[in-house]
Amino acid sequence: MAKEIVAISCDLGSTQSEVCVIENGKPVVVVNREGSQMTPSVVSLKDGERKVGAAAKRQMMVNPKETVNIIKRFMGCTYKETEEARKHVLYDVVDVDGQPRVKIGEKLYSPEEISSMILHDLKKSAEDYLGKEVTHAVITVPAYFSNAAREATKKAGELAGLEVMRIIAEPTAAILASNIDMKKGGKYMVVDYGGATIDFSVADIENDVVEILATNGDTFTGGRDLDILISNWLVDEFKSENGIDLSKDPQAMSRIITDAEKAKIELSSSSQTEINIPYITIDKDNQPLHLVNTLTKAKFEQLITSVADKLIGYAKEAMKAAGNPKLDGILLVGGSCRIPLVQERLKKEFGVELIKSSNLDLAVAEGAAIQANTLAGGEGGSELLLLDVIPMNYGITTEGGLATTIIEANTTIPCKRSQIFTTAVDNQPAVDIEVLNGLRPMARDNKVVGKFTLDGIPL
Repeated sequence: MAKEIVAISCDLGSTQSEVCVIENGKPVVVVNREGSQMTPSVVSLKDGERKVGAAAKRQMMVNPKETVNIIKRFMGCTYKETEEARKHVLYDVVDVDGQPRVKIGEKLYSPEEISSMILHDLKKSAEDYLGKEVTHAVITVPAYFSNAAREATKKAGELAGLEVMRIIAEPTAAILASNIDMKKGGKYMVVDYGGATIDFSVADIENDVVEILATNGDTFTGGRDLDILISNWLVDEFKSENGIDLSKDPQAMSRIITDAEKAKIELSSSSQTEINIPYITIDKDNQPLHLVNTLTKAKFEQLITSVADKLIGYAKEAMKAAGNPKLDGILLVGGSCRIPLVQERLKKEFGVELIKSSNLDLAVAEGAAIQANTLAGGEGGSELLLLDVIPMNYGITTEGGLATTIIEANTTIPCKRSQIFTTAVDNQPAVDIEVLNGLRPMARDNKVVGKFTLDGIPL
């Protein structure tokens, strides 16, 4: 008898992660040991003791150097590529043979290892809920993730003890869980604005076929960056008032960023919020100082205007790449889509209905669970056909260090292309081929995803 395939979906988010299963034909997001459907994507590794989720997030206040968050921004990246990401974390990231490694004490961890700890925790929650071993998973990634980042995510799943059936783009997964009429169809933009990434995908839906026409976005723009903008404002205000720069104090910054996130969330439904952090530091006379400030919705929107402008730019680029179709609606996904200014700007720019799921944070996990159930041959599997696109060019290195594109970004996959090349010099019996993934004109600025030697060329 064939072994039962028990499949789950894992939405491995930048700030929050979820695991979902199918029960009685419906997706159910599993509640973790803390009683929440969302698990903070945080790992604490102080003194060799591993904590994941809410327990780890609580450690950020007192042990910021031993607590890892926003690891998603390091997936599939070289050390050089993480320069901006390193500025916004409080733990140490070091260069090991050109690759980023999290350094805690004397131990080094790859981004895949840290992510696998989060995935293992999600797997355990699902097993506790189902009462049996989980063997397979569909894991979600941003649509704009590079090939290297997707492969790193797959490796993290395997390290967690999962057979990864598919890496699926988050916007595509969200469509599966939406209330869009798949038979009637239409053209929709999916806006997935999460903790550390932003994706805009334009989809053509018709007769149970979901075809992604184009995607655009940034894996270094997310809700976390808004927290940092608020934090920087708070630090500047405190320095102006007290003459003390809190940005040099990791513990103080951990508390400020945590409260900045809370303030951002409150301002989605309030006109202002008070930020009150007692005993943030001491003055020159060893007297305690408190950080107390009021952030209004107007000031918050002023702080994030440049980010909102950037988001609209990404959306317009995605629309342009898709041929500027007439949209039937915009599907919102991710907690940062709750921000009123984001919704106002999208509605003003495109003039169509904003479609909000019952829970913006869970839609991706629910849609991926539908796909996992289908791939596992589960009862009531979806008949939808998903046609995705590659977010970046694929090509090879050619003479002069150029990146010559063979398959262009936003090409529907699977696909194949052919192109004829000549050798750089006459009578050359072999050629070393570098396969590239990226959007830059020079080969050195793109990701090398494979190398091979083509020999036996007739002379």
